[in-house]
Amino acid sequence: MTARPCIPWPDKRLRSPAAPVEAITDEIRAIWTDMIDTMEAMPGVGLGAPQIGVMLRLAVVDASEERSQPVRMANPEILHASVKLRSHDEASPNLPGVWAKIERPRAVTVRFLNEAGEIEERDFVGLWATSVQHQIDHLNGKMYFDHLSKVKRDILLRRAKKAR
Repeated sequence: MTARPCIPWPDKRLRSPAAPVEAITDEIRAIWTDMIDTMEAMPGVGLGAPQIGVMLRLAVVDASEERSQPVRMANPEILHASVKLRSHDEASPNLPGVWAKIERPRAVTVRFLNEAGEIEERDFVGLWATSVQHQIDHLNGKMYFDHLSKVKRDILLRRAKKAR
């Protein structure tokens, strides 16, 4: 398949909630394949479909050392999140050149439709959990910098503007 271009911030699609996926079809599988190719080309550990302009609740994550264990998710939702937090530098190909340290739950349990069209529940920990939460934010029309204070967010967006 193909790596697709990421839409640039402040495209309004990045602030719009994505539509639920009704069924896992060959078209959905092809989008996932393109998303994995795009994620690998960035390189990144996850991608939400709205980042490439596809307004469906689709995400891929692969935080494995080998970069060979992508998880394909449709309609992911967090069922449980750990109380313990983890800090990680997060960034987005939609706003290149900047990043910020974000605190999120260290572990999450997520329910989603897998590539076989079955409902799956899976626990994610560490970087996997960070990436899944980051992608679900994209599906809900949120960016990672929305987790920052207004002052820090404004500074980050000014730095991004200068980097362009």
